[in-house]
Amino acid sequence: MKKTLVSALTTALVVGAASTTFAAANPFSDVPADHWAYDAVSQLAADGVIEGYGDTTFRGNQNITRYEMAQMIAKAMAKTDVSAADKALIDKLAAEFSDELGNLGVRVSNLERNADMVKWNGLVEYTYTSTRHDTNTSKKVKNNDDDLVFRLEPKAEVNKNWDVHARLDADIKLDSDKGHDGTVDLKRVWAEGHYDNFNVKLGKLPNAINLISTTDDPYSGAAVTFGKDFKVTLEGGRLDATQFGDMGRNMDGLLPSNSNDVFKKGDDTVNFQAINLGYAKNKFYGNAGYEHMDGATLVANSLPKAYNNDYKAGKDSEYKANIWFVNAGYRFDHNSFFKAEYAQNTEADNYDNAYSFEYDYKGAQQQNKGSWGMYLAYRNLGQYAAPWSTYGDGVDGGQKGIEVGTGYTLFKNVQLFAKYFNGKDIAADKDAEKLFGRVDVFF
Repeated sequence: MKKTLVSALTTALVVGAASTTFAAANPFSDVPADHWAYDAVSQLAADGVIEGYGDTTFRGNQNITRYEMAQMIAKAMAKTDVSAADKALIDKLAAEFSDELGNLGVRVSNLERNADMVKWNGLVEYTYTSTRHDTNTSKKVKNNDDDLVFRLEPKAEVNKNWDVHARLDADIKLDSDKGHDGTVDLKRVWAEGHYDNFNVKLGKLPNAINLISTTDDPYSGAAVTFGKDFKVTLEGGRLDATQFGDMGRNMDGLLPSNSNDVFKKGDDTVNFQAINLGYAKNKFYGNAGYEHMDGATLVANSLPKAYNNDYKAGKDSEYKANIWFVNAGYRFDHNSFFKAEYAQNTEADNYDNAYSFEYDYKGAQQQNKGSWGMYLAYRNLGQYAAPWSTYGDGVDGGQKGIEVGTGYTLFKNVQLFAKYFNGKDIAADKDAEKLFGRVDVFF
């Protein structure tokens, strides 16, 4: 399936939208910003049923507590002049947050409360990616990928304080019509407990500290979060280090042929610990934290000396990372949001820092047909400070440059995404480009 970069860009911008860059800005809360309730409340806000936080804003880019979400739902339940579609959304939200509504003195029928103890959400996702790298020769390296993902995300309620979450993915490479031997991968499974201003997760779980330097893959372990406006999050467990294989970009900007070129087979997991201090109130949020990883074995000469001080030519060495990070964001009004991030790996001798500046305008809401958003960002992701960045759909680890994106909700539960990156592979100091297009169909 061959396409030129120009024709692919034209196609993606016609159907595209801005992917996950509008995701959670403040991860220290009970309700993640990609929860379906956000789109439901955004739709109710767009229809004038609720007014958000009381300052005429709904901070859909930030995580909030379940209590705050219940307050919004309670206001919506008090309305009588709502459409049938909005009433259905309110009923669904009331069932999800029935315990918190009960604490507010809002009664929810037992039928609503006990309905659908196991909830199923999911999506079908098509992604097209085209990358180009200049090299030290006259040859340009190009790569196009067409991927299709079918995803299920069940949630089962155990009791009023505990529930169980999972995520299952089936991937197909459309350019070769091949999947992973027809298998479905269990990507995540964890139990989660909610107790007022305390939250705990156990299992194979997503990172609660979802910042510039953090791995985009889940880890096996535990996470606890406590606090209200000021929150503390602690994480610990084991992490698959093979995802960091792209740290080995050579001077042509190319990746190793596979992760075994970097990590020793059978010794390719790391110990992982992290702490984050976060504050969010009104239109501002800020975070500061630290991540430590060690344990995997780097194959001799697989990475340049720039990696860390334990490097010795011709000998295996231990993977280590001590990454400090800060970020902050501010919402100017209902449409405009700005955030900045910085991270540094004190174990690395080079490519040891990463930073990002991003401006968002509006945002595509899953439930709101015709809603749209766009963003402009500059990112410099030193590969040892951002070994597997959450921004990998656009600027990747080991790259720097400008990224733009746009988003559009074509129909309810059908969203279109596009991004374009233009910059350099940092180590190679050569030009690089990436075009990213995605279509998500939610159910």
